[in-house]
Amino acid sequence: MHLDEEAIICDLAETYHVLDYRGLSPSLVAILCSGLSNDSRIKRKIANRKTTLEEFMLAALVDRVSLLVWAKTEDAQKGRNKPKSILSILEKEEAEPMYKGFDSIEEFERKRAEFLRG
Repeated sequence: MHLDEEAIICDLAETYHVLDYRGLSPSLVAILCSGLSNDSRIKRKIANRKTTLEEFMLAALVDRVSLLVWAKTEDAQKGRNKPKSILSILEKEEAEPMYKGFDSIEEFERKRAEFLRG
């Protein structure tokens, strides 16, 4: 729970249709979490993987095909315009989110006041 409670909530809702895990016993929640697929949000986070295995394999495949096609071009003979790796783009650290959520109106109002003060 301490790693990413929101990921666990989403995984339990998606897999088991459990919308309020707090109503379950901790041992049942642990059992349900252990039964999640390796591509679940929380298991990917634990393994420090940003993509599912399927996304990883598809990106690697596209990268290889792109290199094969590029290798037959004049640009390849001159060593220019090499295609970018989709896999490396997917695996890079995620950028700062474009939005920020708040848990309460008071928290929002505090941040708003800070922002307006400059």
